[in-house]
Amino acid sequence: MSFVIRAAVPADVPVILRFITDLAIYEKAEHEVKATVESLEATLFGAGSVTEAAILEHDGVAIGFAVWFYTYSTWLARNGLYLEDLYIDPAHRGSGGGKLMMRYLAKRALEKGCGRFEWSVLDWNAPAIRVYDQIGGEPQTEWIRYRLSGDKLQRFAAGE
Repeated sequence: MSFVIRAAVPADVPVILRFITDLAIYEKAEHEVKATVESLEATLFGAGSVTEAAILEHDGVAIGFAVWFYTYSTWLARNGLYLEDLYIDPAHRGSGGGKLMMRYLAKRALEKGCGRFEWSVLDWNAPAIRVYDQIGGEPQTEWIRYRLSGDKLQRFAAGE
């Protein structure tokens, strides 16, 4: 199968939103998607954007995407690349497109002088975990991810 990976452009936002929604459905969290075409345009391509995105195409048709941003490691004193989302249309899974996108991101990380390439995966997503194991990814089981969002974030920030 022949793939092309290219940088996303503002005209890709509707397809990116569709992929985000499809990913959320797959992850059983569709109700959590608040993104809109307008908010994605502003946050992916607007002034001060800290994210980047790429589109995976097969025969000129978008079949997947990735969104990432850069982190910082005080221990390494270097940036890292954090993959926020990677999605491949189910009809094209198993064809190597996801692994190709991961390699593209690994190359981007090296080009940017990053010391790490990191991502998260749901513990039940066995197909993705198999791919990540195959490419040499190492689970960071000693870390527990925490989150503040919504009302809890607002209450804490307000000192409540």
